[in-house]
Amino acid sequence: MELGKMDTSRRNEPTYLVWSIFNTFCCCWPLGIAAIICSCRVNNANSLGDAGKAQESSRIAKNLNIASLVFGLIGLIMVIVVVVIQNSNM
Repeated sequence: MELGKMDTSRRNEPTYLVWSIFNTFCCCWPLGIAAIICSCRVNNANSLGDAGKAQESSRIAKNLNIASLVFGLIGLIMVIVVVVIQNSNM
């Protein structure tokens, strides 16, 4: 390999680790923990050069993060609705 040129033949899949941590603390912690585990699997597979496992784990981590965010938003909306209903009955 020539000096100054990077090896772009190996593609690293995104880990979504930061998103997973955010979802664990702010949205839905059970799905967030599962997403963190899958994100770590992506990182390990990227390190080992296992593109198939990295791609599959990355897809699962992304889907878990989307589900966690949706459940968190639904929960937040439900809490707001309950608070508004309780305050309107006073």
